[in-house]
Amino acid sequence: MVNTEIPKNYTASPSSISGTPHLTINRDVAVDLDSSNAFEGPEKLLEVWFSASSNSLPAASAPAGLKVVPSEVWKDMLELVNCKVLSIVESELVDAYLLSESSMFVFPHKLILKTCGTTTLLSGLPRILEIAALVAGFPHVLANQAVGTGTAAKPYRVFYSRKNFLFPDRQRGPHRSWRDEVKSLDRLFLGGSAYMIGKMNGEHWYLYLTEPNTILTPPATPERRETETKLMDLPMSNSTMRVCDPCDDDQDETLELLMTDLEPENAKKFSLEHASAVAEGQFYQEAHKARIDAEKHVGDINSFPSRPAKSPKKWHLKTIDENTDVFSNTSSDPGDFMSDDSDLEYPEELTTEGHALGTVVSEACGLADVYSTSKYPDARVDAYLFTPCGFSANGVIPAPNGPEATHYFTVHVTPEPNCSYASFETNVPSKQTGRETADVIEQVVNIFKPGRFSVTLFEGKKLDDEMNITASEDGNETAIKIQALERQVARKGSRLDQIRGYRRVDRIVHDLEGYELVFKYYERFDWEGGAPSLGEIGF
Repeated sequence: MVNTEIPKNYTASPSSISGTPHLTINRDVAVDLDSSNAFEGPEKLLEVWFSASSNSLPAASAPAGLKVVPSEVWKDMLELVNCKVLSIVESELVDAYLLSESSMFVFPHKLILKTCGTTTLLSGLPRILEIAALVAGFPHVLANQAVGTGTAAKPYRVFYSRKNFLFPDRQRGPHRSWRDEVKSLDRLFLGGSAYMIGKMNGEHWYLYLTEPNTILTPPATPERRETETKLMDLPMSNSTMRVCDPCDDDQDETLELLMTDLEPENAKKFSLEHASAVAEGQFYQEAHKARIDAEKHVGDINSFPSRPAKSPKKWHLKTIDENTDVFSNTSSDPGDFMSDDSDLEYPEELTTEGHALGTVVSEACGLADVYSTSKYPDARVDAYLFTPCGFSANGVIPAPNGPEATHYFTVHVTPEPNCSYASFETNVPSKQTGRETADVIEQVVNIFKPGRFSVTLFEGKKLDDEMNITASEDGNETAIKIQALERQVARKGSRLDQIRGYRRVDRIVHDLEGYELVFKYYERFDWEGGAPSLGEIGF
């Protein structure tokens, strides 16, 4: 059996490096997880903020905020959502949960939950509010028993969004339509706003958000008029703008790419068959190099067996639960190179087949290079390859200058040709990477090669510099803010219009209560796939 306990002095061990994220695998779920029934790639995305930043937690809350909540409590909540935890990367400022259907990130002041398929994400929201109140100690009130909880923490802000579904008729619970989702959110929160962004008969994106210092719906609130979904299908004009105070976090920035119609041959990278072949090829490549090195040192070793007695420890593994080679499903058997009494020890992420092959895919497809360890030495990527295909990965990205900021990225891929889809989301600030947002988009698009994709970019408003320029020109502060925002968006938007190999089809810019929102939709120049598969049209 492989010893999966990693010694403290092992240089590749996350626990041997102070401040480096640490990985825990839930083997009961990870072993034999099958994606054969997966079909709905586009995810539901929920962000619940309980304070404006991790530095402004309420005095009544636990010092670590939501991070004080045990993982078992979150796992119970996720049962309501109909998904399970595969593994967890823990760090000082964020815990990243890789799920059977997408991801969850827990910061001291906010929770991000992203789930695909037929998960019932909003069914877990009342429980999230209850956990924040009873376990993390955030200020709370008596909640509406009709929504499933008696106590609920008062959120600072709530965001819920998703792309139009491909198979809306297969959704369950509150997710059968956008209108039902809005009703479900209105039962919890007062003063929410709902938007549909994009073309009703084309690719579009839905968004629900609350204002800062969200007010919970009182227990005795009678049936009230539902929130109207506003259509945003034109560029921003002054008349549609609402100028609010910026968020506390001056680096609050979230980029999301939603990609469909993946190039079929390229999408095979995210299948078990292809990843196993890549891993096997890398094994023999390393074995061949080891043989050449040995020949240089000890002369001709033709009399030796052509295969090494032990495999390079990076690739030949055994799971904790079954004495089977992780590459036993490949077309050629690399042989039993390791005896059961081997004392070799492996990084945690390489001790189940799904995680081992997920690591292979992450490195082979170029995902590991988006935020490379050369710039982010403490970055940690937790990846999983599903059977027979499908891929998920979480990245925890500590700032290179110290632990004062930790960001994330998350990737999910459904490669089947009839419903191919990939998503990439990150909150790593562009000014920290030293690259423009458009450069990150191009790098990600080159990995997945979609026929078309949409971009949403949320940024906390940062208008001080622009306002200083115009303050002397106009005494109207609101007008100054509007003019400053327009100039700022124009500069960023012009660069985003030029993604190599793609033409921009749609562009919408909007001001949303303290944030700038940019939505853009692109199609590849040589795309001949016809109209998009919408599935869901309207509300």
